[in-house]
Amino acid sequence: MKPIVAIVGRPNVGKSALFNQIINKRLSIVHDSPGVTRDRIYADAEWLGKAFTLVDTGGLEPFSKEVIPALMRQQTEVAIDMATVIIFVVDAQTGMLASDLQVAEMLRKSKKPVVLCVNKSDNEEADIAQYEFYNLDIGEPYPVSALHKRGFGELLDAVTAFFPEEDEQESENAPVKVAVLGRPNAGKSSFVNALLGDERVLVSDIPGTTRDAVDTPFEYKGKPYILIDTAGITRKRSINDDIDYYSTLRSMAAVERADIGVIMIDADRGVAEQDAKITGMFHDAGKPCVLVLNKWDLIEKDTHTIEEYRKNLYDTLSFVQYAPCVTISAKTGQRVHNVMDLVEQIYEQATKRVTTGVLNDAIRQATILTEPPTKNGRQLKIYFGTQVAVQPPTFVLSVNSTELFHFSYERYIMNHLRRTFGFDLVPIKIVAKGKGEES
Repeated sequence: MKPIVAIVGRPNVGKSALFNQIINKRLSIVHDSPGVTRDRIYADAEWLGKAFTLVDTGGLEPFSKEVIPALMRQQTEVAIDMATVIIFVVDAQTGMLASDLQVAEMLRKSKKPVVLCVNKSDNEEADIAQYEFYNLDIGEPYPVSALHKRGFGELLDAVTAFFPEEDEQESENAPVKVAVLGRPNAGKSSFVNALLGDERVLVSDIPGTTRDAVDTPFEYKGKPYILIDTAGITRKRSINDDIDYYSTLRSMAAVERADIGVIMIDADRGVAEQDAKITGMFHDAGKPCVLVLNKWDLIEKDTHTIEEYRKNLYDTLSFVQYAPCVTISAKTGQRVHNVMDLVEQIYEQATKRVTTGVLNDAIRQATILTEPPTKNGRQLKIYFGTQVAVQPPTFVLSVNSTELFHFSYERYIMNHLRRTFGFDLVPIKIVAKGKGEES
């Protein structure tokens, strides 16, 4: 799981501007009015090869009893609880305020590593002002200008220094982690209980009963697994309290931790936009998944029902044509174990390695069957290919020009490798490297 870095501080100190500069995108709304950021925003970031998840938060107003600031405070407290490291942002231009002292006290109680960022240090005068912030007793202040992207190197060096050392490569006997995700009340906990044959997880008809991610180790056909049961992921506009924010963050973190996803879709309600977003989280992370149509016992069926449902499913989830689909009833236990049979097959494919010689034979065969594209009199040449990673299987191809490696031909090569080596249930990745480019 990637480290989580939360940006906190009182309103209008430039947290969102700092967030946008670190990720090099304008995801958070930046405005001079305090309290514009009311929702936590998440994004992947990287510094000197160290990847992490950056969390932007609403401003902390410790003394306020108004409803919105109180909710923002609760949401920020959730982010602090989840964080590996906290960036505490203060304002060099206004100097230290009483609310900064209150926030510092909250952060000390969290016992989390804190890096003090003195934002708006746009000149030497502001740099001198940083020394006032030693009075927060939170550590060394780092002067930064989010506006001019100044001082970021020292700040991020300090942040990443707190990251835990990367785990050594897991052994072959390490459990396969399977995350169960879906919309609220899709039957995730019922599925887990049916699979385990035990009421391990609280089951209720009320959406949102599961508020946290619950890890349950078990064995299936003699192999160790860990089931990660998560709270239902709610559409952003439907998230209205800190517990739902907490559940959503836990679910997103579950995707990071998982090897494979089980996407629970309520067949009675049909596939929805939110199901696509949840599936997209796995696809974007390069992780395979099983599409599970639950509550199949409630569906009136004829000979064409399953084909119609699958067509609708893959029309909506067109980006995961490789993901297998299975119909189950978690309530009755019907076909529940078929899901784990698919998980077993998927993991075998996701961890499969192809020897270099055999891979290049397949690539040569593909180029003979369909000639590489030509542009402006130049034809694409694929000199050499090698598999560099698993989960997802990743192949680097050495070519004469990446510009000639058109998306359509890349897809053709990808499909050829899928058919040749049995990667039909998992995402695979192809990276083209031209002459003189770094690998």
